[in-house]
Amino acid sequence: MLKIIVKDGENIERALKRYKRKHRNIKVMQNLRENQFFTKPSVKRRREIQKAEYIQNIRDNENI
Repeated sequence: MLKIIVKDGENIERALKRYKRKHRNIKVMQNLRENQFFTKPSVKRRREIQKAEYIQNIRDNENI
């Protein structure tokens, strides 16, 4: 559970901005979407490998 303590004299907009940042950083929505459907471990592994290959290709292209 996220708790945002609003300090004395702090603008509510600023506190809301801190809440949104914390919410995004702990990836609540991403975890909910991932756990909506079961994915086999082999599929998860394959996606991780594909993602790593994609990132590596981008980095290799930048260095050339």
